[in-house]
Amino acid sequence: MALHLSSNDQKQLLRWAADAGQNECCGILRGRGSRVFAVEKTANIAVDPSRNFEIDPAALIAVYKDARAGGMPILGYFHSHPNGLAVPSVSDIAQAAPDGRIWLIIGGDAITAWEPVATGPQVTGFTSVPLVVEG
Repeated sequence: MALHLSSNDQKQLLRWAADAGQNECCGILRGRGSRVFAVEKTANIAVDPSRNFEIDPAALIAVYKDARAGGMPILGYFHSHPNGLAVPSVSDIAQAAPDGRIWLIIGGDAITAWEPVATGPQVTGFTSVPLVVEG
């Protein structure tokens, strides 16, 4: 199954990553099925945002509440890698939850999509998901 992303959202994600410079940007993907309908940037509250990301819990809770109230569901998350590598890191594997949500990773001019792979309650890696940019 491919993930569908608009070219406008692709451009926005690349802009946010570039604007973050040597820090990781991060946020939430909202959509249905295999289509992203909205990208929402959040604060990165990681202790060391140049090496890691942590989505602001207040923003995450607000999005969960909105989705439960009938708003657009959470499809996944995104973050950037200032090192330019658009592949999951060891830290990404350690942070991921086995919740079936998609991760977009922005590295340089590339955006890649990933799905966590779990053994029981532990994520052990990621599987690449084809990303289709439309429009």
